[in-house]
Amino acid sequence: MPVISMFYYDNKAHKLPHIHIEYAEFNAVVSIPEATVLAGKFPKEKLKLVIA
Repeated sequence: MPVISMFYYDNKAHKLPHIHIEYAEFNAVVSIPEATVLAGKFPKEKLKLVIA
């Protein structure tokens, strides 16, 4: 699997592997293994596209 980018300084906020997503005025952090929103708010219909 290709790596887009890795940050080694932010390991205290979220322990799980995760991605940060943005859409319009919405921001969220989504865990990769479970595909759950760890922080923030995101429209459900757009979140489905991220998880797919």
